[in-house]
Amino acid sequence: MTPPAVLIDAQVHAYQRDHPARPWADVLHGPAEVTGDQMVAAMDAVGVQGAILVSPWTMYRYDSSYAEEVHAAHPGRFALVKPLDPHAVDTTDVVTAWKATPGAVGVRLMLYRSDDPAAQLEGSRRIAAAAGATGLPLNVLCWGRLDELDALAAAYPATQFVLDHLGLRQPFEPPVPADPWADLPAVLALGRHPNIAIKVTGACTLSHAGFPFADLWAPLGRIFDAFGLERCLWGTDWTRATALVSYDEAVRAFVESDRLSESDRAMLMGGSASRVYGWSPSS
Repeated sequence: MTPPAVLIDAQVHAYQRDHPARPWADVLHGPAEVTGDQMVAAMDAVGVQGAILVSPWTMYRYDSSYAEEVHAAHPGRFALVKPLDPHAVDTTDVVTAWKATPGAVGVRLMLYRSDDPAAQLEGSRRIAAAAGATGLPLNVLCWGRLDELDALAAAYPATQFVLDHLGLRQPFEPPVPADPWADLPAVLALGRHPNIAIKVTGACTLSHAGFPFADLWAPLGRIFDAFGLERCLWGTDWTRATALVSYDEAVRAFVESDRLSESDRAMLMGGSASRVYGWSPSS
């Protein structure tokens, strides 16, 4: 199979080792560090030209400074997404400032846990409105709470939403859940909203079959049909997935699959991300 001319990974993370100058808030499954230079080397090894670099909330919460440093060192290889605090009251100012940040192409909302769901929901509305006003796509991690994205997409039709990680709870380490696609019907229902795209990120972590992950294609086909490939963004969620799949396998499973035509592969593995985020890598 011929890989697409431009491969864009729709979600990767880079981070330094935990150290006093930039301490971690928590520990993410994966290596002790994956610096920007190391991420570029991994991408080069498998022919990935660009990636959407999502500042890792687990380690850095709402501080995107390391991701910004990585972009400054590799401006043609990465575009940036910053997590936002739904409990903050200065959302509009934060989003406006982020829009002007070099490399910024989106913001992120984490809805999967909260000590105060009502306040978080009110904050998500502020974030959705601010994202729509600035034209920044809003990436949403909301496994187990897909109904909230359903409501947001209906209430803010001018906002481009991007559903993270297929909208499904994904494992950080083995074993794969017995029924990882249990919420698929609710995910498919979101396809009726034209302002929702979906990240096909971390998909290989849902396979019981191992590389080349043949058991993924039936449920993925239903997602492609529900959203259209122009709203489906392939990616790896590297490095969260290291205990379940290698970076090489996560790329090759899609590049080498005979389930995709060349034009479909080009759209899924780069064209859709470029369209949604308005960005393409450059040397």
